[in-house]
Formats: sequence, C-alpha cells, structure tokens
Amino acid sequence: MAPAIVTGGAGFIGSNLVDALVSESVDVHVVDNLSNGKALNVPVAATLHELDIRDADALVALAERLKPDLIFHLAAQADVRKALEMPTYDAEVNIGGTINVLEAARAAGARVVFTSTGGAAYGEYGGLTVPTPETAEPRPLSHYGMSKLAGEGYLGLYGRLYGVESAVLRLGNVYGPRQDPHGEAGVVAIFCGRLLDGVAPTVFGDGLQTRDYIYVGDVVRALLAAAKGPANVTVNIGNGREVSVLDLIEGLGGEIEPEFAEARAGELQRSALDASRASELYAWRGEVSLEAGLAATKASVEAARANPDRRPPGFLEVR
Repeated sequence: MAPAIVTGGAGFIGSNLVDALVSESVDVHVVDNLSNGKALNVPVAATLHELDIRDADALVALAERLKPDLIFHLAAQADVRKALEMPTYDAEVNIGGTINVLEAARAAGARVVFTSTGGAAYGEYGGLTVPTPETAEPRPLSHYGMSKLAGEGYLGLYGRLYGVESAVLRLGNVYGPRQDPHGEAGVVAIFCGRLLDGVAPTVFGDGLQTRDYIYVGDVVRALLAAAKGPANVTVNIGNGREVSVLDLIEGLGGEIEPEFAEARAGELQRSALDASRASELYAWRGEVSLEAGLAATKASVEAARANPDRRPPGFLEVR
C-alpha cells in the first residue's frame, strides 16, 4: 500500500485522521510546522516531518520521495480573527500553501482531499437557504472564508490543467477530542476548559447565533470516504442542525452564567449545512449525537489536564 501524507496531521482533526489511517495499516507521513499542532498528538506508528506547507521545494521533494497515493490537506490558518488582522499571512498559508500541496500532488500523481469550510465560505445574505446546499453561491464574509474558497478554486484548476484528482469537503463546526481549550478556534473545547475551571464562558453577541456542530469522528469517516469516492466533487459535511451558542453551554452542563461581549466582525448569525450530497455519494451521515460528542470532548479535555505529558486521547479512545 502506498503511503499517505496528512498536512496538519499534528493538529486536532489531522491527528484523529492519522489515528484512523494507522488503524488501517496505512504508512502515514505527517507534515506539520507545529505552530498549532503538537508532536505529542502524532502516534509512534506515523512519521512526523516538521515542515511548513509554505516551503514549496521541501514539500515537493518529500512527495517525490514518498510517492503517496493520497494527500489529505488539513494544514491551514483557521482563525477568523487572525485572518482579519493579518490577511496577507492568511493568504500565504491558505492559498499559497494549498498551491504548494497541489504541486506536490502533481509531482507524485496523488489525489488531494481538501478540508474547506462550510459556513465561512457560504457567508450570509438574503435568500440564502439554511441548511445550505453546495449549489448555493458562496459569498464569504471573512478573509478566512475567502482564502479557503480560493484554495478550492486552485484544486479545480489543477484538475483541469494537470488531471490532479481532488475532493473538497466543506466542514461544519468540528469539535471533539484533542480540540485545544486554549485556542482561538474551537468554541466547544474552550467552553469545556472554562467550565472545568469554574470560570464564566464568554459569549460574543447575543448567544443566539447558530452553527452546525459535527463530531470529529464523523468528519474522519467522511475524509476516508472522500479518499475512495468520486473525484473532483465538493461535498458538505455537517448535521444540518442549527445549535445556538447558549444551547451549547447548556448541553455542556454549564451552571455558570456566561459573560456577554460585543459581537465580532466576520461572524455569521446563522449557519448549517445540507449534507444530502454526502449521503448520496458516500452513504455518509453524522452518527454521533451532540450530547455524546460533548461528553467525549469534555472527557478528553479532563484527561489531557490530568496527564499533560501524555498523548491526549482521540475519538477512537473516547467513546
């Protein structure tokens, strides 16, 4: 079996994907600059290459040497606020880095499975259907959404010009084990951390804004399905259910009243994804309930706190 490369494989979603690939006896090579990911997240059965996707020459050289069949491209600048403050950096990582990954795939003859964004790509405007299907016109309201959408465009271009196969998954709000409770993205883990500390969670805006929360284990199943499914498709991955921020806090068993702060630029009021195409193409649907997923996330955060020097449990270990 040819090896697979996972960019961003030391991060939250990436490391859970690596675990699943390793469990299927795939020779996995992780590409991560460890700016957000942690070496501790990478299992001993995988090989970590401390490499930045902005280093085009090194990335192409690695692909030429390994000759992978698959490149799962998860490395990204995923912080909406940072993108707003540093739009050039956001573009360098999410657009330039994706072009470099595509050059590596072109050199190796590999298929690229690309994790994009759902809500941030579609944006919010009058007449937009919620839950939103892939046929809706994308109108990003953030630099992050725009850069990920541009990355999708380059995947299409490389398919037309060079025959590089790809699949784009537009994800809802992913949560689950190994999500960083100290990060800027990942509200579920952040709330878990604050509630465990007995500190009031901060809610930006009125707390009635909705998102489509999807468990990381369900996302990993979608990524594996996309690796084997039809090429050159764009597919939403979500539950199609709107959950408000206040509902989320209640679901975590929060007995502490949240603190409210001013709404932030680029944030959507409503977002949910129509994933019927994923059902048609992959026979996929979200299987983990919000209740079970929140419990698993909370357990993972608690375990990581109790043993900070040990590899934190992933979704395969937290049921």
